[in-house]
Amino acid sequence: MRLVVARCSVDYVGRLTAHLPMANRLLLIKADGSVSIHADDRAYKPLNWMSPPCRLTVDGDRWLVSNSAGEQLIITVAEVLHDSAHELGADPGLVKDGVEAHLQALLAEQVEVLGDGWTLIRREHPTPIGPVDLLCRDAGGRVVAVEIKRRGDIDGVEQLTRYVELLGRDPLLAPVSGVFAAQQIRPQARTLATDRGLRCVVLDYDALRGYDNAAERLF
Repeated sequence: MRLVVARCSVDYVGRLTAHLPMANRLLLIKADGSVSIHADDRAYKPLNWMSPPCRLTVDGDRWLVSNSAGEQLIITVAEVLHDSAHELGADPGLVKDGVEAHLQALLAEQVEVLGDGWTLIRREHPTPIGPVDLLCRDAGGRVVAVEIKRRGDIDGVEQLTRYVELLGRDPLLAPVSGVFAAQQIRPQARTLATDRGLRCVVLDYDALRGYDNAAERLF
């Protein structure tokens, strides 16, 4: 990645024309070939940019960025204030905390959160219409299908309903009940779940990770 801070003007020629008058700006030239022009505001959004594939040619104080569609960014550089290149290497990508897989793993280790005396039968219990996140037994030995979401909506309730109905046809498992567990459950989803005879449980992700203990809170 190349970072250039320069006093420059920028003209875009293509589907329309646009002009950025002379000012100090950051020019970002990335390894994928993209070129973007940034001001010291607007967060991540550039003032103008050219996505790859494109080509950058420099002729004195004139930088020309062009692509196969005939679009052009013409950057006129009056003064270069900073110019540096950095090898960042391959990026591993964003790892999201609190995704459903994390919730499932944590809840599988702490199924007692769903009720005293609960035990885990299996994670990702296979069915012909997809895997059930957790298959458990409650304190009375009854089978419970648990569907886990970060944000519980109507689609998740419908999904759990199908699992419960299908598993309930198996004489070795029946009767089967369902628990809809999520960090947030929309009111419409809660209403539908209640109407279907499914129990809703709101998950505290920090508590599951051991970062927060409700019993130790002052408020």
